[in-house]
Amino acid sequence: MIRQFLILIYFCFWALSVSAQAPDSSRIVRVLTYNILHGATTKGDFDLDLIAKVINSTNPDLVALQEVDYQTNRAKKYDLVTELAIRTDMSPLFARAMPYDGGEYGEGILSKYSFLSTRNHPLPYTEGKEPRAAAEVNVILKSGDTIRFIGTHLDHTKDPTNRLMQAKELNRTFTVDEKPAILTGDLNEEPHQAAMQELFTKWQRSFAEDTPTFPSDDPTKKIDYVLFRPAHRWRVLETKVIDEKVASDHCPVLVILELLPDH
Repeated sequence: MIRQFLILIYFCFWALSVSAQAPDSSRIVRVLTYNILHGATTKGDFDLDLIAKVINSTNPDLVALQEVDYQTNRAKKYDLVTELAIRTDMSPLFARAMPYDGGEYGEGILSKYSFLSTRNHPLPYTEGKEPRAAAEVNVILKSGDTIRFIGTHLDHTKDPTNRLMQAKELNRTFTVDEKPAILTGDLNEEPHQAAMQELFTKWQRSFAEDTPTFPSDDPTKKIDYVLFRPAHRWRVLETKVIDEKVASDHCPVLVILELLPDH
């Protein structure tokens, strides 16, 4: 009888432990980051339907888009993020980094949540290099929690000077408080390089392994990331680099996170 009672107690504790660890669906956030090659494809076509199909296949809650054109000549005067929002049934935000080719060029965000607030943060750069920006949105999850979501695209040139400056600015801007935050985008550096090492001092990586994301036809470098902070507020449920070779020269990166209670 005592043995049966002890076994019962053990299974009760086990069940409580499993229950405590079960994800809370109201706190789960499906995050996608995708450099969309300004609407072009690796075959040279202009195919927003294909890009939207890739996005829809991952069923994301929040999407950070890089290389986003707004009414440029090369993008046929389309507002790319709005066109993709229509095709994905999400809310769009465009953040200009610079004027380009008769229109503008910068970051895009798609969201299944309405925007509580938005802001475009210019990032530092040296003369002769492309301006860069970080698009910030604040949204309220189904749980009632507010989170910060940032999408950015760091300098792409071989000289690491601008990327390190931009990483330091991201840390300075977005780590002044403990609001749950996700930082994502095409950061144009591999994990061992200086800008990423700077970011890792304040942000946690979602991938345990450095799975390559670029180029999409035969990935050899990890340069697309989903990072988060503070560490104790998030749990990584799933990570995936999506094998898609045509829609862009970058692989889409999906990360599913759970926001944990602030105990």
